[in-house]
Amino acid sequence: MTFRNAHEALLQRAAAQPDECALITVEGEISYAELASMVSGMARQLAGVRRCALYLDNGAGWVTADLALRRIGAVIVPIPLFFSADQVEYALRLSGVDAIITDAPGRLGALLPVEGQDLGADPHLRGVTVCRLPAPADVPVLPSGTHKVTFTSGTTGRPKGVCLSEPALDTIARSLCDATEGVAQDRHLSLLPYAALLENVAGIDVPLLAGATFCALPLAALGFTGSSGLEPQILAAALERYRPTSIVTVPQILAALMAMRMQGYWQPDYLRHVAVGGAVLAKGMVAKARALGLPVYEGYGLSECASVVTLNIRRADRPDSVGRPLPHCRVSIATDGEVLVNGLAAVGYLGGGEAPAADAEGTLATGDIGRLDEDGYLHLLGRKKNMFITAFGRNVAPDWVESELTATTAIAQAYVHGEARPWNAAVIVPRPALLAQSEVDPRRLIAAAIDQVNHRLPDYARVHNWILADRPFLTANNLLTWNGRLRRAEIASLYRDRLDRLYQKDDLHVYG
Repeated sequence: MTFRNAHEALLQRAAAQPDECALITVEGEISYAELASMVSGMARQLAGVRRCALYLDNGAGWVTADLALRRIGAVIVPIPLFFSADQVEYALRLSGVDAIITDAPGRLGALLPVEGQDLGADPHLRGVTVCRLPAPADVPVLPSGTHKVTFTSGTTGRPKGVCLSEPALDTIARSLCDATEGVAQDRHLSLLPYAALLENVAGIDVPLLAGATFCALPLAALGFTGSSGLEPQILAAALERYRPTSIVTVPQILAALMAMRMQGYWQPDYLRHVAVGGAVLAKGMVAKARALGLPVYEGYGLSECASVVTLNIRRADRPDSVGRPLPHCRVSIATDGEVLVNGLAAVGYLGGGEAPAADAEGTLATGDIGRLDEDGYLHLLGRKKNMFITAFGRNVAPDWVESELTATTAIAQAYVHGEARPWNAAVIVPRPALLAQSEVDPRRLIAAAIDQVNHRLPDYARVHNWILADRPFLTANNLLTWNGRLRRAEIASLYRDRLDRLYQKDDLHVYG
C-alpha cells in the first residue's frame, strides 16, 4: 500500500490495523489507533497555531506534536536542545513562531513570558506543554512553501535555518522507505535527536509509511549525556531490550557501537540496516563494522536537498562509497570536482535568504568534492570550502587525506593544514588503545602510519610534519560538530602557534 505521507499512513493504519503497535516509549506501547487519537486531540488543542517551535527530547510528545502540527498545516521549527540560550532566542525570533511546545520550560527561562497549557491528558504526554507567544510587531516573512525548518549541523553563533517544503520531505520519506525495503515487521530505534532532519524523516515517517513500529526514547535512556557523553552499558542494555531492526547513526556513535561489540556488550543479530551519515567514514570502517555483525550502509545528504541524496542499500552496495543516488534525484560532477544534485531543494533560508543557488535546470552545487565511479556510486573527497592551495599552487582536499590517516590503526582523528605552505602539516589524535601500550612509543607508531599513508598519496597531498593534539576533538570542547565533522576554524586557532613553528624547522618528522 502506497501513501502520500506519514500522516495519511497513520490514519489508514489506525483504521486497518488499530491494535498493532506503532510507537514504543519508556511508558509503554502505543497502538496505531491510540497514536492517531493522540494526534487528533493535540491538533484540536493547537488550533490557531501558525508557526510552532518544538523544544523537546525524543518521546511521544515530539512525535505527537510533529504529526499534529502537520495536520493543521502549521510551520514546524525544531530547536536542537544543544543550542545555547542566544541561539534559541535567535532561531525563535527569526522564524516568528507564535507557539513553543516543550517538555523543559525551565530551560527556556525568560524566553517564555506566558504560562504554558498542559497537553498531557494522555499519560504518554505528561509534562508536555504549549506556550502561545504574543504576536511580534513585525512577523518575519518565510520563503514561500515553508513547511519545516531544519538547522544545519555545524552551526556556531547564529544558526542557519534551512526552509523545506512538505512535498520535498514526503518524497524523501517515500524514497527512503522503498530503498531500505521497509516492512511492517521492522522496529526502528532513534539514536539521534528528532531535531536532526535525518532522524525526523527516517525515525518517524519511514516506519509509519511501512506500517512498522518505532521507539522514541529520551536520549538519556539510551546512555547519552550532554552533547557528546555516552554510557555504553546503558546503550547496550537499551539495544538488547528493544531489539531494533534499524538505526540511524553518525560516525562517532558507530565507533562507540563497534567498541561495544568488540568488548562483548551485545550481540546485534536483530539489526538488518544501520544507516550512517553526517560525515564521511574512514576507509575500511564499513568492512570492520560488518565483520563485527553490524550491517552498516553509508549514505550522503544535506539539508539543502531535504536530507538523503545517496545511500548504499542491500540491492546496491559498494563499501567506501556513499552509495548511488536515490530515485528522487540525479547526481553529477562539475569540472572542478564539485558534487551537483538535481532533484529536491530547499525553498530558502530563515531571515529572507534566497533559495540555494541552482542553475536553470534546478541543479544544486553542494559544496562537496567527489567522483562518480563507473557504476554510478558516489565517492566523497571533502568540502570545497575546506580545500586549500599550497605554496606550489596545488589544490588539496584535507578531508580526503584525513580519512586516509584515520583508516590506520594508530590514528583516531586528524586535522590537515597547508594553505599557502610548501608542504602539509597535521594535528593527530592517537587511538586510545595506542596510548595504553606503555611499552611502545606512540609517536613512533604514528610516524610509521603517516609514512604508510604518504606512500599512497601524491606528493602534494602528503603530510610532512605533525604534532600530537592535547585532547581529542569533541563536541564538548567545540572541536567537533554533533555529527562528527571537524570544526576546522576552531582547531586551526587552537594549534596555530604550534603549527606555525613546524614550518620553521627543517626536520620532516617533527612531533610534540
